[in-house]
Amino acid sequence: MTDRAVLSIDFELFTQTPAYRSASGTTDRDGVGLDGGRFFRDTLAKYDATSTAFVVSSVAQTHPDAVRALSDAGIEIGSHTQTHQLLSALDSEERRAELSQSKAVLERVTGKRVSGFRAPAFDITDDHFDLLADTGYTYDSSVVSSRSIPGWYGGEYDIHEPVPATAVRPDAPDSVTEFPASVMPGLQLPLTGTWLRFFGPRYTILGMKLLARRGITPMLYVHPWELVDLPAVEGVPTRVYVRTGDWMRRAVERILQQDFEFTTARAVLADGEAAASQLHRGETP
Repeated sequence: MTDRAVLSIDFELFTQTPAYRSASGTTDRDGVGLDGGRFFRDTLAKYDATSTAFVVSSVAQTHPDAVRALSDAGIEIGSHTQTHQLLSALDSEERRAELSQSKAVLERVTGKRVSGFRAPAFDITDDHFDLLADTGYTYDSSVVSSRSIPGWYGGEYDIHEPVPATAVRPDAPDSVTEFPASVMPGLQLPLTGTWLRFFGPRYTILGMKLLARRGITPMLYVHPWELVDLPAVEGVPTRVYVRTGDWMRRAVERILQQDFEFTTARAVLADGEAAASQLHRGETP
């Protein structure tokens, strides 16, 4: 049986990233990243794969055809908030609005139920799971069990496969599941995002195989703006530009060429729930 993996995409535009918003310069290019979304969609189809796209819903408002095309191609649509602001920078009611409005917008644009969420920069707060449950989400993918990296990750988690949200916060609602982004076993650094560009696809592929041997479905992620040639903007850190564009497109193809079944987060979670139900009834999955 072929091992499965989720190669998700955090569907935000370059101008919505914290690096751009804090830069001194600007760009007059509109929709930087949309071409990366088209490449991602077409490349998934090329390899008979699918994915989950965690979409910033303001992109669905300004470019509805781009998001609808992802959904129509069989890609699961999840939420990445309405405006891609750090949740910890907002108060509780503002966070609630980001979750509820994004869900409503994405469901209206795609005509399909949105059940998954990922926080911008994996930034969550104490009321995170309560707000998810209150606004109708059933799973989250905002935890990264990385080692502590100041300015990046706090090193507070040790979760590597889907678990009830109560495993993250004991007082969390039991209606929410956490599907964490994957890290390299032992090294405890993320397998994708910036780390794919830093360390290369061989690093990511090795981590995927090590996780699969442990019976863990890798949860990977990329961004559409990483897949295009970025405009030079004064004040955007150099690391943002490292190996974007053609290099990153080839890296995504190399990952999709591996002997994994690339599927959606929802499909992985549904199969896990079915297997757990069978075990509870004393049946063999």
